[in-house]
Amino acid sequence: MTRTPECIIFDCDGVLVDSETIGIRVLLDMTSHYGVNMPLAEAVEEFGGRRLREVIDVLQTRAHEPFPSDLEALYRTRSYEVFQTEVVPVPGIKDVLDTLTVPFCVASSGPVEKIKLNLSNTGLLPYFTGRIFSAYDINRWKPDPGIFLHAAARMGFEPHQCVVIEDSLAGVAAGIAGGFHVLGYVRPHNARALEREGATVFYSMSDLPLLLRDF
Repeated sequence: MTRTPECIIFDCDGVLVDSETIGIRVLLDMTSHYGVNMPLAEAVEEFGGRRLREVIDVLQTRAHEPFPSDLEALYRTRSYEVFQTEVVPVPGIKDVLDTLTVPFCVASSGPVEKIKLNLSNTGLLPYFTGRIFSAYDINRWKPDPGIFLHAAARMGFEPHQCVVIEDSLAGVAAGIAGGFHVLGYVRPHNARALEREGATVFYSMSDLPLLLRDF
């Protein structure tokens, strides 16, 4: 039996805005000065959707010398500058949002100011007014399902009534752990990984409306 979801919960980075790779690239560049040498594609797969503090801690174990104590703040400043000029909406996402007839929101591991910045830079902020949920508000980060459970509750729905749209391993794991049906927006290199976590994968936002009508 198939049905239409009653609420859609979007991740932000990599699903609404094409910022995940940009942000991780900036962090790798900053930490390279301390001996971190990690391929960008590997870092995106390992760190996508995770809390920045946790990512910095992992990178510190791969560095040759200590990071500055204010690296997180320095990164926020630098990455926000880069987002202003480089971030773009994920191809096709505006068309998807324009066709939705059920409630939807965004739930992200990033801080609210980052979510709003990138949505504003890409013209998507009006779609999510009053429906932006951040892991920093509840101090629980993916792969913990807390942010998705929080978003669903605030929107007035149970997990089984919702679909989560994710692109990261941590995000898919969080959605599955919370009892949500998860659609994984993938790049060719991570399709199998997201499927193993339990997501139904798709490769183009143009495919999303059909998947949402029949999940």
